Amino acid sequence: MLYSDKVMDHFTNPRNVGEIENADGVGEVGNAKCGDIMKIYLKIDDGIITDAKFNTFGCGAAIATSSMATEMIKGKTIEEALKLTNKAVAEALDGLPPVKMHCSVLAEEGVRTALLDYYTKRGEEMPEEYRPKCDGDCSECV
Repeated sequence: MLYSDKVMDHFTNPRNVGEIENADGVGEVGNAKCGDIMKIYLKIDDGIITDAKFNTFGCGAAIATSSMATEMIKGKTIEEALKLTNKAVAEALDGLPPVKMHCSVLAEEGVRTALLDYYTKRGEEMPEEYRPKCDGDCSECV
């Protein structure tokens, strides 16, 4: 299995690792069966994601996609972050092997789950089309 230089860089030097205390949104997704568990923390001020951190247990692709996804949403509005797709994450990493595409889906779902938590804490409804869809069966996303 061949990974791009960007995947290797984000795996060996991941950005935004850690937790945010009193995060405005926290999302955890993953599947113990495939071994990838991703937790995303967001700090949001006036509708802007001012900080994003993650803790991921899993393969190199899971760590790289978490790192890239948090980089891609920092400084963005909630609306922009909701539109983050797994394909955009994979493209930003110069591609992923087909068998690892589910990791980019986890990254997208992790961001959306954290944003759902943010909406819920505020007593607001998240737009239906952006609600997380992950049911934990990574084989469906391969």
